Amino acid sequence: MAAESLAFAPSDAPARQKLLAAAITLIRRNGYAATSVDELCRAAGVTKGAFFHHFASKDRLAVAAAEHFTSVAAGWFMAAPFLRLEDPVDRLLGYVDFRLARLTDDLSQSTCLLGTLVQEAYEKSPEIREACFAGIKGQAGGIEADCAAAIAAHGLSMDPHGLALHTQAVLQGAFIVAKAAGSAEPARGSLVHLKRYLAMLFDRPMEGESA
Repeated sequence: MAAESLAFAPSDAPARQKLLAAAITLIRRNGYAATSVDELCRAAGVTKGAFFHHFASKDRLAVAAAEHFTSVAAGWFMAAPFLRLEDPVDRLLGYVDFRLARLTDDLSQSTCLLGTLVQEAYEKSPEIREACFAGIKGQAGGIEADCAAAIAAHGLSMDPHGLALHTQAVLQGAFIVAKAAGSAEPARGSLVHLKRYLAMLFDRPMEGESA
């Protein structure tokens, strides 16, 4: 996910929007546990009273931030050029290219809030876990119809939902490895392998590779 659409909110934005933007930025950069309410308020430029006016707790802000992140990401995908391609396999390969294009060297801004958040909070907060999984499933759902169409066109016996969810598992795992390495390169490599897997699955040679 690129930084420009989820940077800090403008100074004239409502307090709630400022807090959501601050949460997305700081949690991706520092992690959930290390991001305090005081730090969120400072980053958003709002008072602690404003925080608790909008959110009963830090966990409630995290749930709202996950939902907001999911909504913004859905807007990116709905406007993506690969959706205009006619062939479902081309759309699936285009989806991976789209994710590759959004991956930058600034891992705090180009990795996923949902994966970052759920790793810390999945056991402590069922609400956060459910909000993160809903977002991840939503991203998988965005390509599930293309998975189903490609599977049917090639006569394969495969669960399209499972294939769509697998793409998200690769993405989230790639982000973790990139953070561990301190470099986006392992994530780029994983996404190239994901694209190669999809191309081989649907008998579609990748550019520069023989059939």
